[in-house]
Amino acid sequence: QVQLVESGGGLVQAGGSLRLSCAASGRAFSSRAMGWFRQAPGKEREFVAAISWSGGSTYADFAKGRLTISRDNAKNTVYLQMNSLKPEDTAVYYCAASSRASALTTNDAWVNYWGQGTQVTVSS
Repeated sequence: QVQLVESGGGLVQAGGSLRLSCAASGRAFSSRAMGWFRQAPGKEREFVAAISWSGGSTYADFAKGRLTISRDNAKNTVYLQMNSLKPEDTAVYYCAASSRASALTTNDAWVNYWGQGTQVTVSS
């Protein structure tokens, strides 16, 4: 079993930055694909970014150039650095983990475990 605990969300002005963290418990963190999804009010949950066991990453189009996913296997933690934030980035951000080594798609078919979510609010 894998437990995921997100932190780092909050309120920030447009143009600002936040770094989300996701601490994972359980075995085999370094061999798992990890990622982030988000859900805005009234919208479906959507893919943000994913990182494979080897560090290869995939991003949603809206995330490219502004958001960066990374992982520290020694700390069993995955991060999402968010820069140049926009009001439309306001959402609950969820950490995701897989039993696979790589996230093969940008939907959630590869996700086996979810965190509880952390709120990010960007004011204009």
